Amino acid sequence: MSPPSQIFTPESTAEEVASVLSEEIKGKNVLITGTSLNGIGFETARAIARHANLVVITGYSAERLKLSEDGIKKSVPTANIRRLTLDLSSLDGVRKAAAEVNAYPEPIHVLIHNAAAAIGPFKLTVDNLESQMATDHIGPFLLTKLLLNKLRSSGSPSFTPRVIFVSGAAHAYSPGISLSRITDPSAEGYTNFGAYWDAKCANILTASELARRGRGMINAFSIHPGFIFSNFVQKDGAVSELQASGILTPDGLPNTEKYAWKTIEQGAATSVAAAFDPSISDKSGSYLVDCKISNESIAPHAADPVRNLLGAFDASQSDPVAYGQETAAKLWSLTEKIIDEEFVF
Repeated sequence: MSPPSQIFTPESTAEEVASVLSEEIKGKNVLITGTSLNGIGFETARAIARHANLVVITGYSAERLKLSEDGIKKSVPTANIRRLTLDLSSLDGVRKAAAEVNAYPEPIHVLIHNAAAAIGPFKLTVDNLESQMATDHIGPFLLTKLLLNKLRSSGSPSFTPRVIFVSGAAHAYSPGISLSRITDPSAEGYTNFGAYWDAKCANILTASELARRGRGMINAFSIHPGFIFSNFVQKDGAVSELQASGILTPDGLPNTEKYAWKTIEQGAATSVAAAFDPSISDKSGSYLVDCKISNESIAPHAADPVRNLLGAFDASQSDPVAYGQETAAKLWSLTEKIIDEEFVF
């Protein structure tokens, strides 16, 4: 029988992937951030909820969370859904939510970092951090650190807990993440997409470093979901920028001549595969595209020796790989200083 990853295609939906992996999902407790209606996080939760023991959905709005829960249960009446109010842009908010999760009687088997701040003008959080970096990287880093024991408690000889970071192909447009922009955010030199690119780079680097430090206790993966016409690209702050770049047409619709777009159902498929495909268990730190390992798709500035060992890069790319490792380690240490907590296993 072929490994699941060989069965899946770019057109596979989250529900189809979850059906193939239903035995892997059965009995698992999964926490997914950013699960608003009309988004890939919602669809990821809906597909997994059909088979899982528990799906924890999160968001900063209790009202929108209830709408998401109702939407999932309308499709999957048997779904066991638990709502968690979580503001990833606030370190105190993350700590409050993590304390609530750590009080759950159940372990957490899989943590999927799907939430992302809207692409928009320069904005500082309550912690004086740039909004996109805070929501997309620093908040998830802290949440993972605080839930580490909860994740590790789900491990067994046949299962290693997983942490998934929804990154994207946009990371390649970054010239390389700037650590100084994280510690000293400023409107000067800020661009909407530049901040987004840096945040997506941070996701890949963090997944790699988590895999390295986890040493088999935690498996970590990053993914590119594809170009999706979800609620994320339809937000007011993003539309004009996406139109200017040609990703959206002047009418605000997907530019299908320039890019291959996926449905929301197809976009959520890679998150499900990264979370449960058993054939990638020995490839922690990898990057997935279209439900398959695609380390060759990583830009050199986000590469590291974890992927080098997996055959992602040849010797001629040793300098970018070394740069990636060094940057991942520096980013990890820098983020520890920002959250004022050491993330150790």
